[in-house]
Amino acid sequence: MLEIKMAQSETEIISQETSDSPFAVAQTVSPTGRVLTEEELKTLHNDKILVSDFKQMKLEKEAQKNWDLFYKRNTTNFFKDRHWTTREFEELKACRKFESQKLVLLEAGCGVGNCIFPLLEEDLNVYIYACDFSPRAVEFVKQNPLYSPERCCAFQCDLTKDDLRDHIPENSVDVITLIFVLSAIHPDKMRQALENICRVVKPGGVVLFRDYGLYDHAMLRFKAGNKLGDNFYVRQDGTRSYFFSKEFLAELFESAGFQSITNDYVLRETINKKEGLCVPRVFLQSKFTKNNQQTM
Repeated sequence: MLEIKMAQSETEIISQETSDSPFAVAQTVSPTGRVLTEEELKTLHNDKILVSDFKQMKLEKEAQKNWDLFYKRNTTNFFKDRHWTTREFEELKACRKFESQKLVLLEAGCGVGNCIFPLLEEDLNVYIYACDFSPRAVEFVKQNPLYSPERCCAFQCDLTKDDLRDHIPENSVDVITLIFVLSAIHPDKMRQALENICRVVKPGGVVLFRDYGLYDHAMLRFKAGNKLGDNFYVRQDGTRSYFFSKEFLAELFESAGFQSITNDYVLRETINKKEGLCVPRVFLQSKFTKNNQQTM
């Protein structure tokens, strides 16, 4: 791995390439995001037809069922374990006042545990609450051999309407991870989800966020007929995805009682040298803290 830090900006480029691998990966932290070509801008501009109101209401009503079916099809095999979490979010270690301090963490939208189980293995002084919209995903978490009620509490929860305080004491969580979760929630309900999270995090506690950014490759791949609204699309399996601008995300968190600490685009290109293909991915990686005066 080659790491280059550019003194003239806050941009950091990480490239990864081996002689026996057909792929190269370049990652840039950027305050401005991805710039589209004229052809890409024209394609997005021409995609004006929205999914019907009837179908949109049906998708909202069946959102939990669609995610449950997703986990029924893919079980625990779809997502890789996220060992990058502690590497990219050093706050999971740095927020301790002393090394042996027990950290209380909530993973909101835990899926089948691809983030929590690596953390439980790497950090013996952490207790993790884990919730997910899908009852099937929560069952997969509880069936994992690494699951222990002494170190982890998993439960089903709709973040937009189920009060987290039914499972977690108010103002008790040090760190909340929100990783590729908020994008699956209807934009009209995102604030309710964040206000729910705000009730259980300690004043001064942090939310570590990573999700799809505006103009990500996945956004540009959607065909006509999949658009639900501005930057909001439906996949073939009925699950939905929103693509965030940093401005929208900052306003959203601030309206729910948080302050922005960092909020940047991560531009990642995977290049297939043999095929000559480049896949430009765009993510938002951010950190927010709960206002010390905030009461919910």
